[in-house]
Formats: sequence, structure tokens, C-alpha cells
Amino acid sequence: MEAGYRCRSSRSIESGQSAVPGSVLFAAGLLGNLLALLLLGQHRRRSRLPGGRPARVSAFYVLVTVLAVTDLLGKCLLSPMVLAAYAYNRSLSELGPGGGEEGEPGVLCQLFAFLMAFFGLAPTLLLLAMATECWLSLGHPYFYRRHLTRRLGATLGLAAGGLCALFCALPLVGFGVHVQYCPGTWCFMRMAGGGPRQLGFPVLYASLMGLLVLAIGACNVSSMRHLYGMARRQPRRGTPANAAPTHMEELDHLVLLGLMTVLFTVCSLPLIIRAYMGAFATDFDENADLSALRFLSVNSIVDPWVFIIFRTSVFRTFARRVCRR
Repeated sequence: MEAGYRCRSSRSIESGQSAVPGSVLFAAGLLGNLLALLLLGQHRRRSRLPGGRPARVSAFYVLVTVLAVTDLLGKCLLSPMVLAAYAYNRSLSELGPGGGEEGEPGVLCQLFAFLMAFFGLAPTLLLLAMATECWLSLGHPYFYRRHLTRRLGATLGLAAGGLCALFCALPLVGFGVHVQYCPGTWCFMRMAGGGPRQLGFPVLYASLMGLLVLAIGACNVSSMRHLYGMARRQPRRGTPANAAPTHMEELDHLVLLGLMTVLFTVCSLPLIIRAYMGAFATDFDENADLSALRFLSVNSIVDPWVFIIFRTSVFRTFARRVCRR
């Protein structure tokens, strides 16, 4: 089992690897998140009140902004480590201090693994917050307007981020093991081999992500049901042709949230499957584990581009027509 992680003790980058794919993905993620934040800033400026005062931005757009900032921060913290490893032709454990001779991860490797776990779980919590906000605004509008304030949202966001950081730090105190993956530029939790103390954390991590995805799906289905009921109660005839459709903003939020949820589910499902297969089926396949990690990292790159495409008038008009039908 131990021999399966062939790059666990590597001191240099595996031969035949190039930094070009990582550089392209980093540039795409950086550009996408910056453009998404620029669009969100323009949305806030366009929604000013007649007197020039800034309008009250919805909680959904605040959460989308936090999601874009989180994805951008993840790219800016993780990608430079990978590019530095390629530049010096040294693995992460060798590049940072503290790497042992028997495959023990160094400080930089453990930091990379912690950040990978955190920035994989934090967007899930933000998507759940977005789904809950959409569900409350449609299904429980009085409770939403009375109790959901910016201060409460900020407090809950900070608390969720702190709990997420504490949970992802469990391998640093012995519950779970970090390991270096090939080609020596990735570090993450060990998902195969070892005893319950080593494999308990990846199973718990995958289970938590799976439960969050199910909760997001349940909120989205409930929001769609409420929105469909509202549409059926609206009069079909006698309304002005140029009148703005009721609940169109909620429909936009729901469509964007649905697209992001599908994207996140596709990107996180391989990791969930690999964690269970490594723990219960003793399926030791480092290449499959590495593919699952790459899928997870792609989410923060594609997420802002989904938002950018959604903000185009052509796509939104098409999505609204489909939803009306």
C-alpha cells in the first residue's frame, strides 16, 4: 500500500511534466474571477437609487461576490505554490521546510493540502447559503424580510468559514494523513491505504460534501416548486405587454444557482467516489485520485465563467423562455 504513492517521497518534479497547463488554468481562473467581480460591481452601480444613493443589494448577490472572492483567493494561494515547484524543479515537500526522509510531508505540502480541502468545502457552504436564501425569499418571504439581515449573514458566514477551517485542520492534529501526489506538485488527504485513523477523515469529508450537495438540491427543488406555484397564480391575460414579469429576479437567481450546483456536483462527485472506494473497497489508484483532485480544482476556474456567461442578455433571455415554457 505504501508503495502505491510513488511520488510520496519525491524530491523533484516527475520527468515529462510541464507547467504550461497549470499556468493556463491559473490565468483562466484569475481572469474569470476578476471579470465576475467587475460585473458584480457594475450591477451595484447600475442599481443606485434616483438620489444617487447606493441601493440595497440583495443577499444573493452578496453571497455570489463572496463566492467569487473565495475562488479568487484559492487560486492566488494554491497556484503560485505549483508554479514555484515547477520553476525550481522541486517537489512541494522538498520546497518547504520540514519534509522527512520517509515520505513525511513538509510544511508547504501540508499547507497546500489544508488549503485544497478548505477551498473545496467552503464554496459548498456558500452554495448552500445561496440556495437557502433563495428558498426563504420564495417560500417564506415574511420571515426572510424580518430576520435575514446583512449583519446576520456576515456573522453566519464568518462562523461557517471558521468551522470549515477547523474541520479541514483535523489532519494536522492526527485525524487523517496528508500525502504528496505525483508529479510532486499536489498534496491532499490520503484516500487509500492505512487504518481507520488515516481513512476516517476522507470518508467524513466526502460524506459532508455529499450531504451538502443533497441539501442544496432539496432547497433548489423546493424553490422551483414555490416559483412554479407563483407563476400559476399569476393572471395569464390582461397584463400589459411591456410589464416586467413578477419574480423575474428570483428566477434569475434560481437559474444561476442551478447551473453552479450542477457544475459543483460534477466536479466534486469524483472525489466523493474515490474517498469511499479507497476506504471501503481498498481501491488504490493514485491516478484516479489525482484526476479527482483536478476535477475539484477546476470548479473554482469554471464557476466565474458560468456567472459571466449567465450575465449576457442572450443567455438570460433564452433561459427565461425555457423556464416560462
